[in-house]
Amino acid sequence: MKQTTRRCTVVAGAAAAAFGLAVGTASAVPSTTWTVTPTGSYTATNVGNIVLTANIPMTCTTSGASGTMSNATGNPAQVATIDAINFGTAASPCTSVLGNVTTVAVTPWTIMAQDYTASTGVTKGYVGNIKANVTAGACKFTVTGKASGTYTNSTGVLAVNSVAGELVVASNPAPANCGTVVTTSTKPTFRGNYAVKSSNGSIPKIVGTNP
Repeated sequence: MKQTTRRCTVVAGAAAAAFGLAVGTASAVPSTTWTVTPTGSYTATNVGNIVLTANIPMTCTTSGASGTMSNATGNPAQVATIDAINFGTAASPCTSVLGNVTTVAVTPWTIMAQDYTASTGVTKGYVGNIKANVTAGACKFTVTGKASGTYTNSTGVLAVNSVAGELVVASNPAPANCGTVVTTSTKPTFRGNYAVKSSNGSIPKIVGTNP
């Protein structure tokens, strides 16, 4: 009888714990009001290499972006636009095993906020509306989609770290002169860090709340 009682107690305790976890998870309220300080124009410069992989890595040692940051509501919410972004320069081109890489972005791209952790000042979200025409040697293809990322208020670093499946190789136009290296079945990734500065030289802050 004691053993049966002990088992019931353990089961009841596990059920209570599971219920508590479920309640705790459900009570997490996503941010719907996003405050950006300061709003307005910004620039971003790569910190370390920027790597686009489409079966083969294409590495850029220099990259920069610019756009506008603004307050927003909703979830996900657009807290910034990327109005211009470059990968490599004539003096320092991006490289791959197929040859030098030229990436021409079709902008604007968007920066979307989804989750904010007040204790760390980190916003999770993604870079959206991505479209870029890529030429690696003779191989030409177009990448579209989004790329997951985080923004940290204390450092001003936008860390882009997409996962396979977020970006795709477009079928129109289809890849050209790529053989089997890059096809429409290829799942590209886009990874790298950018240091963001507002037009007045300060590090922008993004804060999400649910008033």
